[in-house]
Amino acid sequence: MNSVNETVETYDLRGLNCPLPVLRARKRLSGMEPGALLWVETTDPLAVIDIPAFCTESGHRLVETQSVSGGHRFLIGRGG
Repeated sequence: MNSVNETVETYDLRGLNCPLPVLRARKRLSGMEPGALLWVETTDPLAVIDIPAFCTESGHRLVETQSVSGGHRFLIGRGG
């Protein structure tokens, strides 16, 4: 079985601060098919609040959150 990390696109938003990670994630997800998955990587400390709130407000699914060196990764499922 393939790892989710190997089969899902990663959107690198490291170095960007609020509100840019959410704005860019919104734009990227809008061009994807419903149900598609996207890893979002960020170094913005507020992303742990902003990304889950964005998913809830936009109808996307926050599948997984990971703490990584210098930031966080979020696996988002595009809502439909």
